Amino acid sequence: MTDQPVDDSTHTISWVSYILHLIVAVSAIVPGAQMGPALLVVALIIDLVKKGDTTGWEATHFSYRIRTVIWVAVLYLVTLPLWLFFFFPGWLAWVGISIWFLYRIVRGMVRLNTQQPVTD
Repeated sequence: MTDQPVDDSTHTISWVSYILHLIVAVSAIVPGAQMGPALLVVALIIDLVKKGDTTGWEATHFSYRIRTVIWVAVLYLVTLPLWLFFFFPGWLAWVGISIWFLYRIVRGMVRLNTQQPVTD
């Protein structure tokens, strides 16, 4: 834990964002449970709008989620040709990206729960 006081409003917003990310990450792995793009856009907008309202260790969580979403989007786009032209390698790449996304979100949630900064 840190000595810095927790801002309840941004802390709650951070939890809401993590839960939205978690729903998207789980639905990316579970077949037929695609909740993705809309919830991910909502979570990203929340993070972009509220990032400036935070400082210290809480701010690292907003930046971490934004970076995670950007990296996931780039990785999905880069591997899209594999998915379109070679089904199995594309599917493997997307499963790997989705698992990595889920790992990052769970890792961030654990750090937020213990009121610690999150770094790459």
